[in-house]
Amino acid sequence: MTGTPEDDTAELPPSLVWLKWLVIALTLSLIGGVLTVVWLLVTRLPLPGAHPGLPPSLQLPAGATAAAVTLGTGWVGVVTTDNRILIFGADGRFWQEIAIKAPRP
Repeated sequence: MTGTPEDDTAELPPSLVWLKWLVIALTLSLIGGVLTVVWLLVTRLPLPGAHPGLPPSLQLPAGATAAAVTLGTGWVGVVTTDNRILIFGADGRFWQEIAIKAPRP
């Protein structure tokens, strides 16, 4: 070996020098993209166990078991296992009941 690595770099053809800089730019853009995706995931995903809270005063009628809950603006809907939809206000007060009639086969 007669030359150092710096001497070899100086002897690269101009097209390879251009390719070297393109590879460096691609590497930097990939690193920036990965950091951006990680930052977005960290800042946008909800924390484990974080969910909108139900009003503490919300009481289901006797014998009713919740099958699903949905939250609206100023109201909470509870679907029960006995085919009813119960609508409560954001403060937990009962507003209305909607009976679900299953179609006959």
